[in-house]
Amino acid sequence: MRLSVRTLALPAAALAAALSLTACQSSSDPDAAPAPTSASPRQTTAATPTTPATPATTAPDPAPTTAPATTPATKPPKKTTAPTPADNGGNGDDPAPALTPCTAKDVKVVASKVSRPINHLALTVTNVGDRPCDAVGAPLVGFDQSQAPIRIVEESKPQAVVTLTPGESAYASLILTGEPGGDTHGMTVRTVKVNLTADSMVTVPAPTGTYVDDGAAVSYWQRELADALQY
Repeated sequence: MRLSVRTLALPAAALAAALSLTACQSSSDPDAAPAPTSASPRQTTAATPTTPATPATTAPDPAPTTAPATTPATKPPKKTTAPTPADNGGNGDDPAPALTPCTAKDVKVVASKVSRPINHLALTVTNVGDRPCDAVGAPLVGFDQSQAPIRIVEESKPQAVVTLTPGESAYASLILTGEPGGDTHGMTVRTVKVNLTADSMVTVPAPTGTYVDDGAAVSYWQRELADALQY
């Protein structure tokens, strides 16, 4: 019985020794595979963005060696100006001559009655000087002590200023009253004040019984009395 136990024990001791020797050889063998290690947590590395490649710069084409042809400059069309008619009634080719307005020392002014049309007076201005003068525009007319001049009939403006040589006359129509009816503030006057220019006034007697109201008006100077009395 003891012999059997030893026999069995010897192989067991030999097996253990063999296993120990094998383990020693495995640890000292450089060619042996490494023992597995505990897995470390997996690290995630962010991807580095790739910088886009810079496109190659294309060199500009060299400047042409031949200069472009020069286009001759075109002259602008010559500007023409249409002639302006002169204020003195001329054809516009010549400049208007300077005016010499008639003043109180050059002329004599008369206010007279006329048969037609009714409620009118004729103003006559005569050059009594020794040089020509111009009856410019329309006279500014007032009565007695009135301050404001009466209305001017614009439709009576002539084509040209009337120039008076010594002894010649010009005429203006003096309308005494307006349309009948309404409050026209009429009155009988004794004098007529005639402004030939802004600083030259002549005061003349009014015909007896001259009656005027707020509708009074005067025409421009005309060369003919008939032309003045149509207004």
